[in-house]
Amino acid sequence: MIMSISRRELIFQIVLIVLVFLFYSFDRENPGLRWSQVAFFTTHVMAAWLIGYWLMPHFLYRKKYWLFFGYVFLIVAAVIGLEELFLEQIFYPGTRRAKSFPGIVFSLMGVLPVITILAGFKFGWDALQKQEQIEELKSTVQESELQFLRTQINPHFLFNNLNNLYSHALEGSKKTPEIILELSGLLRYMLYECKEKFVPLDKEVEQLHNFIKLNKLQIEDRGIVRFDAKGIERGYRIAPLILIVFIENAFKHSQAGQSENIEIAIELEMKEDILHFHSANNYAPSEGLDTIATGIGLKNVKKRLQLLYPDRHELKIHNDGKSYKVNLSMELEKMIGP
Repeated sequence: MIMSISRRELIFQIVLIVLVFLFYSFDRENPGLRWSQVAFFTTHVMAAWLIGYWLMPHFLYRKKYWLFFGYVFLIVAAVIGLEELFLEQIFYPGTRRAKSFPGIVFSLMGVLPVITILAGFKFGWDALQKQEQIEELKSTVQESELQFLRTQINPHFLFNNLNNLYSHALEGSKKTPEIILELSGLLRYMLYECKEKFVPLDKEVEQLHNFIKLNKLQIEDRGIVRFDAKGIERGYRIAPLILIVFIENAFKHSQAGQSENIEIAIELEMKEDILHFHSANNYAPSEGLDTIATGIGLKNVKKRLQLLYPDRHELKIHNDGKSYKVNLSMELEKMIGP
């Protein structure tokens, strides 16, 4: 069975054959097209196509190298035999060329160049197609992995905040309705506006404000929370829900081991194309802090950074037992279009 061929590849092969034939048949001393050239060249083309469209997919690409080269040897021998025993007798009857065999080396020099060029270009074409398939597959796998990671974020975020909401509801807190309102706004953003791979930076920063406001309601007067954003300009885009994980971690970390004197400082600054994020919080050591520091959300965001910003981000996390600091630099891209 001969390997299928696309229209684009067929056009490429036809153009290649025409160009190679022009070089093959060019003779400065005897210009013009001769039928003998067409006949000999046709045998070379047929051999190259057998090698490229039958031997390569059935033997070479399946790593059956001995069979591949064995069949190549037989095909080349068959071409030489066809030319010496039939074509030269037809086009050059009675001449010395038709009566004597010029030798294996001379015959190979007449046959191999054209076959090698045509079959070589077929091999190169297949290699390019295979590379395109690999890149497409990698892109598909990466997109699937990102989708999976993003599906983890919403349940993780919702689970944590529903626990906090439940606690306020049990205490009969007057802030419960406000927490529900802020939570619903954030969930609306996550569900409907974070479907794209990237979102406007200013939109993401706005949601960070809302998220911090939601968490400040839980701290009340037990500490200080500072949030400062500088140089945030429109026109840049960022992967959604990247920074929110670090902020959530800061609030959880601070509240896990202490009930007062909470200090959380979050800073965002845009310098040229680099977004600098800094988060610092104090905490009192207690059971469960290791789980918080290395939980699902943190592992998730590290993986997303590797996938979305390879070689374009730097993440440093410092934990000295009393404070937890995160420094993240990301090279952002400008938005395309209006």
